[in-house]
Amino acid sequence: MGSCSTWAWQELLVLLSSMWLWGGSAQPTPLGPTHTPGPQLKFRLAGYPRKHNEGRVEVFYNDEWGTICDDDFTLANAHVLCRHLGFVAATGWAHSAKYGKGIGRIWLDNVNCAGGEKSIGDCKHRGWGNSDCSHEEDAGVICKDERIPGFKDSNVIETEQSHVEEVRLRPVVSGARRQLPVTEGIVEVRHKDGWAQICDEGWDSHPSRVICGMMGFPAEKKVNRNFYKLFTERQQLNYLLHSVSCTGTEVHLSMCAFEFYQGNTSAACGAGMPAVVSCVSGPLFATGNAHKKKQRQQQQGQPRIRLKGGAKVGEGRVEVLKSSEWGTICDDRWNLLSASVVCRELGFGSAKEALTGARMGQGMGPIHMNEVQCLGTEKSLWSCPFKNITQEDCKHTEDAAVRCNIPYMGYENLIRLSGGRSRFEGRVEVAVGAGDRDQLRWGLVCGEGWGTLEAMVACRQLGLGFANHGLQETWYWDASNVTEMVLSGVKCAGHEMSLSHCQHHGTSLNCRNTGTRFAAGVICSETASDLLLHAPLVQETAYIEDRPLHMLYCAAEENCLSSSARLANWPYGHRRLLRFSSQIHNNGRADFRPKAGRHSWVWHECHRHYHSMDIFTHYDILTPNGTKVAEGHKASFCLEDTECEEDVAKRYECANFGEQGITVGCWDLYRHDIDCQWIDITDVKPGNYILQVVINPNFEVAESDFTNNAMKCNCKYDGHRIWVHSCHIGDALSEEANKRFEQYPGQLNNQIS
Repeated sequence: MGSCSTWAWQELLVLLSSMWLWGGSAQPTPLGPTHTPGPQLKFRLAGYPRKHNEGRVEVFYNDEWGTICDDDFTLANAHVLCRHLGFVAATGWAHSAKYGKGIGRIWLDNVNCAGGEKSIGDCKHRGWGNSDCSHEEDAGVICKDERIPGFKDSNVIETEQSHVEEVRLRPVVSGARRQLPVTEGIVEVRHKDGWAQICDEGWDSHPSRVICGMMGFPAEKKVNRNFYKLFTERQQLNYLLHSVSCTGTEVHLSMCAFEFYQGNTSAACGAGMPAVVSCVSGPLFATGNAHKKKQRQQQQGQPRIRLKGGAKVGEGRVEVLKSSEWGTICDDRWNLLSASVVCRELGFGSAKEALTGARMGQGMGPIHMNEVQCLGTEKSLWSCPFKNITQEDCKHTEDAAVRCNIPYMGYENLIRLSGGRSRFEGRVEVAVGAGDRDQLRWGLVCGEGWGTLEAMVACRQLGLGFANHGLQETWYWDASNVTEMVLSGVKCAGHEMSLSHCQHHGTSLNCRNTGTRFAAGVICSETASDLLLHAPLVQETAYIEDRPLHMLYCAAEENCLSSSARLANWPYGHRRLLRFSSQIHNNGRADFRPKAGRHSWVWHECHRHYHSMDIFTHYDILTPNGTKVAEGHKASFCLEDTECEEDVAKRYECANFGEQGITVGCWDLYRHDIDCQWIDITDVKPGNYILQVVINPNFEVAESDFTNNAMKCNCKYDGHRIWVHSCHIGDALSEEANKRFEQYPGQLNNQIS
């Protein structure tokens, strides 16, 4: 910048020299009272379509580009950002990723500026990198088209050509055009209102790896260039980029080095041809023989990494297997490089987001890793440098999570909702018929047998998160001209990507009630609860009580005793009860509420309380081969917050016909000494057994994860005493450890090692 004649301009230039714009760099104003230099800040506008003075705001902090969340965003924030970008002021701002979704970190959230701050870092915010947003909430600004005097145009903002946003693979083989996912084709980038090619001069496997990662594939493979050269020679091409150079660890092509063609591109790429890429599908998306081959490879050993708690395929809390026990990763230094290693290891592409602060819910059990620092080239997360955890370092509130790029499968085009009050609810309509979209016909799903698991799959296919409710009648959503039932007998496990992957009757429709009022519906939600039983407490509190029959009349009325109790000589004699405490935590991201509203809760006169769910838990004693020898069930006569974590307020209590539920971060404690908190083992013979407790066994209430709802313990009963040990959540151990547990030979004495 040139010098000015007045002191005012000199002061302004001092301020402006502390900013970096697309092309320059400097230190920001330090946060707080300290005078140590802060990390380097840079700003740019991105997105498409947009003018030169508007766009998604991206900030470079801590050596990484990221975005700003639109929560609590104001015009005052936009003023500060526009001045960073070299404009005199803002005229408006945009929410909900109007200029497209960014990639990488979301650096700032809940930003609150007064408007006069010199740096965005001086405004109030949640802290750098502390956000509960997704890139669907990226903020944008519209700046007044007037430059701050003294800025050079080259340092202003990126020009229309200077950022690559959207990339696609265009298949050219005729059969490949219809088959999804597209694994091979010409690489094209969005340019103005069309698509442009990239010259492959200097192109190697590194940019191919980056493109495959963006497309949702874990790896690249060699491609037949000669075939494509013959094909493209007959085509009119529009080259945009050349000299692309990547390391292979980038999560987006825009992070690589490249150059734009300027002016007339008719003679561009003389010695080359359009860049072509071929990718390797992950196991979930592989088709045909390749799919069977990958399944065989998978069966050879259990993976040592998994994702939990995510609504969509390819997202979730990262859990790793160590010493036969699953545990989580602490989010210190968690970034896109490490997240991409996780994603590729699991058969997905590179990472879209590296999430911190238990954004996908809190795990339970050990935290196995901290300060993971991958280079991005590793085949497994276990090959990356990391620190072992100590109790003081991390809590489960810092569990790391990822969102991975997955291949486009088009499943969301085969399902829609109609008649709901919002886009998150409605009657389910599915497209059936030939593969060609012109011949597809829309129809309804039979509501018979439709439940939470089926609704989970429908909401996932729609891209609307978790299921809140699966509805068997939808007469109140009768707003569509679609009246034909086309799908019946739908039965899902809950993990499928599409309803077509679930069991169903196929073309032989079998639905008792084919009227539209009996069509299936869903209510979806972006968040869900996740209940887990605290296993160690069961082990610590288990004991046997011989309880006189005259004290069990209420329990008998509520079916808390085994069927043989009806034949007992009431009120004489006793029942032998295995008693224990249950502490049920909600580690999800939404409160757990009973399915039934309080208007339909059932009053039980004997115990003088309301039942809000028919069955909340199942208590079973099983033989080692899984046969039930004793069982009990517990209605959730009172779901409330007994205790909560620090900084979490109790919201539910049963007193005075209060609202029932379990708040996120709280737990409900059923003490061992209350009625029905037992299993009647009067008829059980001495031996070695498995004690099993299953929460929400009928999936009445939606959760983000049902695989952790069961808890199992080994127990030895000698006819007088019982030893309960090795209690654990159903999916907490490795497959090998679970087999050892199920094949446990039993105790010969009461010395439990």
